[in-house]
Amino acid sequence: MMIFADDTLTFEKLADIVQQVMTGVGASLGIFFLTLLFSLPLGMLIAFGRMSRFKPLSLIVKLYISIVRGTPLMLQLLVVFFGPYYLFRIPTTPDYRFYAVIIGFSLNYAAYFAEIYRAGIQAVPKGQHEACEILGYSRAQKFFKVVFPQMMKNILPAITNEVITLVKDTSLAFAIAYTEMFTVAKQVAAAKSTIMPLFVAGLFYYVFNFVVAFIMERIEKKMNYFR
Repeated sequence: MMIFADDTLTFEKLADIVQQVMTGVGASLGIFFLTLLFSLPLGMLIAFGRMSRFKPLSLIVKLYISIVRGTPLMLQLLVVFFGPYYLFRIPTTPDYRFYAVIIGFSLNYAAYFAEIYRAGIQAVPKGQHEACEILGYSRAQKFFKVVFPQMMKNILPAITNEVITLVKDTSLAFAIAYTEMFTVAKQVAAAKSTIMPLFVAGLFYYVFNFVVAFIMERIEKKMNYFR
């Protein structure tokens, strides 16, 4: 099987392919970092709502998490993008495509992060909470000085998995015709009748995930002082 349908692969052609595919890297990185920026703190708020003693709030948040985890991210992106018009007849602008991507990704990953946070908080021994009460800590002091540090150590492996998944999921932005790196790679592959752009995109995802895993591993080692 030939890389090119009509010619052999040369260094110049490979360099040209890499250059074209890399034009979409900025969009992929934008989705990745903005999703983390919004979903990580939003996930904490959702986790608090999930654990709330106010049952109506807890049930609503639980339903939200169930819907997000039970439906494909691609479908959620379509709903966020087309929903305003078809549900409320609100016209959208071309710029909204980018906002829809960030909103859809953030709402999706916030639900997963919320459950990870909840598991981490509930994993803190009950004795830690009792000790804080004896010492007279307020709820905020107890959370930030005792619960939060232990929670972060416990959930780092799960957070790492979600972050790595996010790197790959950025390619799903094509569902609403938002041009990111994988979409560019497919366009170049079709134009040049070669699968090399897809290999270049795959290599980028692998390297990016390798860097993410390395950074998260370093952070996890820094947290080992709790042992």
